[in-house]
Amino acid sequence: MGEAVFFVTGSTYLKQHFYRDRVLLDGLQSRVFELCQKHECHLQAWAIFSNHYHLVVTAEGEELRAMLTRLHTEEGLARNEADDVHGRKVWFQFRETQLTYERSWLARLRYTHQNAVHHRLVSDATQYRWCSASWFETNARSSFVKVVNSFKIDRVNVPDDFDVVQP
Repeated sequence: MGEAVFFVTGSTYLKQHFYRDRVLLDGLQSRVFELCQKHECHLQAWAIFSNHYHLVVTAEGEELRAMLTRLHTEEGLARNEADDVHGRKVWFQFRETQLTYERSWLARLRYTHQNAVHHRLVSDATQYRWCSASWFETNARSSFVKVVNSFKIDRVNVPDDFDVVQP
């Protein structure tokens, strides 16, 4: 099986806010980047919050699942060690969906970039430092940015009923 594009949502156990501050979010984002590189998972978009994340990734399915499993394991251990807690469940699950239609892919790119606005953390997604909106606008061709930003996302079916906290 070759590479494919996936939309991923991961959540903490009982939607708890284990990543409430900037340092913790920075660490989680760094670990996502590091593990994606190790597992040859190529990030196209990301949004990381106090109790969940969304990713758009190009990868082989088995490598993606291995990366996500390792992310949840390593982060769970790190959070428990930092809080001097043993055996607490930190991460609940992740769900990956293979994107096979271009329109679905483009809509989920925009959805992920704009997720901090959806959660009312910022009014301009480029101002949220734990998402790819600013990176995307800086690095993608302006014509592609325009195409992605033209997609309506109000009908994208993503379970995202998370209350998030401002770091």
